[in-house]
Amino acid sequence: MSFFTGLSEAERYARSRPLFHPLAIERARRRLGIPELLALGLDIACGTGQSAVALFPAAHRVIGIDLSRSMLAHAIRKPRLEYAQAIAEALPFAHGSFPLVTTALAFHWFDRRKFLSEVWRVLHPAGSLLIYNNSFRGIMKENPAFRDWAPQSYLKRFPTPPRNSQPLTPEEAQDFGFRFIDDDQFDNEVRFAPEDLVAYLTTQTNVIAALDAGREKLDNAYSWLLDEVRPFFGDSVGTFVFRTIAWYLQKEGAR
Repeated sequence: MSFFTGLSEAERYARSRPLFHPLAIERARRRLGIPELLALGLDIACGTGQSAVALFPAAHRVIGIDLSRSMLAHAIRKPRLEYAQAIAEALPFAHGSFPLVTTALAFHWFDRRKFLSEVWRVLHPAGSLLIYNNSFRGIMKENPAFRDWAPQSYLKRFPTPPRNSQPLTPEEAQDFGFRFIDDDQFDNEVRFAPEDLVAYLTTQTNVIAALDAGREKLDNAYSWLLDEVRPFFGDSVGTFVFRTIAWYLQKEGAR
């Protein structure tokens, strides 16, 4: 399932998603032992290209894939970077094509069995897989009262769509031919003005699912969100805490 196939969603995503990916890639390079540029990297579910561009310190050439034509139409264009429309569970690449595969903000939507099997297939022997996510924690450093707003107001109007949020375990990774090297968690901060925070929230699947189902219109959702969050801002900008969770895996043996 994808909530980002529409043109409007892709435009909002390209404008309003925080750029945290370089932090995750730098930590992954250390954990996975990638001191020099690899020849090629694959970024799965690349969206508008933030996660693919973040791979440049790790790979000389990067391929980003996404199932959404609209997201790819708004993707960042750079030398050394190319895109293809494809799904995570059926990768259009030969066996052993990549020394490094990454996916950000998407693992919880995949069919895990098919995804992990396909990544194992396209990885080099001993190739690396990085899976990472960045979640909005509902914490505003300047105003602790904001922490109650998400469960009491936001999530009641915009419930979270079903997804598989279970952590990847070493046992599950091993079942698909991967060595579970490590996991990692770290916080990162984003500065938002009220309008910027609301623009970000309209890229979340909570809001997009309500729009797709016809329960909300974008203008009404935006106005309601802005009226809700504006009172929390004493100054023009607030500091919001996100948490990145990453899993580091390495391909093992033959299956």
